Formats: sequence, C-alpha cells, structure tokens
Amino acid sequence: MTAALYANRFAGRRAIVTGGAAGIGLTFATRFVAEGGSVSLWDMNQQALDQACAALGARASGVKVNVADWAEVEAAAAASAAQLGGGIDVLVACAGITGPNVPLAEYPVDQWRRVVDVNLNGLFYCNRAVLPYMQAGNYGRIVNVASVAGKEGNPNASAYSASKAAVIGLTKSLGKELAKANITVNAVTPAAVKTAIFDQMSPQHIEFMLSKIPMGRFGTVDEIAAVIGWLASEECSFTTGSVFDASGGRATY
Repeated sequence: MTAALYANRFAGRRAIVTGGAAGIGLTFATRFVAEGGSVSLWDMNQQALDQACAALGARASGVKVNVADWAEVEAAAAASAAQLGGGIDVLVACAGITGPNVPLAEYPVDQWRRVVDVNLNGLFYCNRAVLPYMQAGNYGRIVNVASVAGKEGNPNASAYSASKAAVIGLTKSLGKELAKANITVNAVTPAAVKTAIFDQMSPQHIEFMLSKIPMGRFGTVDEIAAVIGWLASEECSFTTGSVFDASGGRATY
C-alpha cells in the first residue's frame, strides 16, 4: 500500500528525521520531500545516509550523529539548521534500538543502559536541541516515535518497553509545556512494523508480537508515515501531548 500524497503540504518547511536513512524515518522523509519540504536525515550509518540523500534529491541532506551523545546532537542540530537555511520546523524522532530479548533477571546491565541511552536519553537530547530553533521561528511540530510496548509492556523486552513508556511521558509533559508556543508535541505508538529492526529480535519475540495484533499482520512503514505526516503538518494545530495508536487494534488505551 502506498499512502496518498498531499501536494505542497510541506512547502517551505524544514525537518530533521532521526533514524532517517532507513525504515519509518526514510519513508516519512520521502513523503516530506515529495510534499514540498526539505529534510536533514540523522543516522549512524554514513553509507546509508549517502544513499538516502542521493535518492531524495537536492532538498535532502544528512548528518552522521549518535543520538545518545548530547554534544553530537547539539552540533548536529546547528549543522542541520544551517543546511536547511537557518531554521527547523519539524522533528520526527525515529532513532531507536530494541535491545536483547531476555528476562529482566538476566538482562545485561550494559545493554539496559544502551537501550535507555538511545531510546530515551537520545530522544530527549533531540527534542532539547531543536527547541531553540522552533521557538525562534514561533512554529514547530515534534513527533516522537514510541511503541505499543510502551503502553502494554512486552515480556522479555523490559528495557525497550520501559524506554518507550518514558517517551510517552516525555511527550505528554513537553506538549503541555509548549501548549501556548505554537509548537505541538505528539507521539506515535506503532505495533511491530517489519523493518531492519526485526534483525535485532528473536524469532520467538517476533511471533509473540504478531499474535497480539488483532488484524493478524504487521504494520507497514507507509501506514506509520501517513500518521506521522498529519502530526508533522500545519493541520495538527489543536492536538498536543497526545499519543496516536497505530497497532492494528492491539492497544488497550
């Protein structure tokens, strides 16, 4: 399925997309450029960044950045703002990792820290780094990609579930902080979407996730990008601090 495009919906808008060289991030970035915007992709993989930017064309640029490093994120925001002509209108925070699928009693402490560093601290750094640019422009749209695991908790995925629950809390808090600033902050909570992140999961965990989806299938990157597209647009003007389910009926609230 290919989602419908909206001509010029993002004309003149400038976005940063983390985890933007693949998966949901790249799919959204492709829509953003097709709908008139300019985009700066953030990713750890320089080769993937180069390929993605080449495919997207002249209105795409890339910055190699480790989102778990505040100094790198702060510098990347400045570099992206310069590449985009001096401002940042949209942040779509997609970068994330799953961590190992093991019981909490066996969870490696270093891996717990790594998941939290990327999924929570990294997302906080990205939100914090772009805010001065949005505040200066009196406009912003932040979309944080969480997970249905942050609502329900997945067994043998305690770090991932906890980090994504924290993303939801951060989004609600920041949305209220900025409610009068013309900057909206919302989250998307997909169920499993078949992307390269599946390579980090065990087959048993993948089967568990599928069994929980009432529609009986995984989501697609186009479906998630379509939800993000509205949240990142000017039309999303009276919705902030909210969490949008994209789970094929799995979510319980």
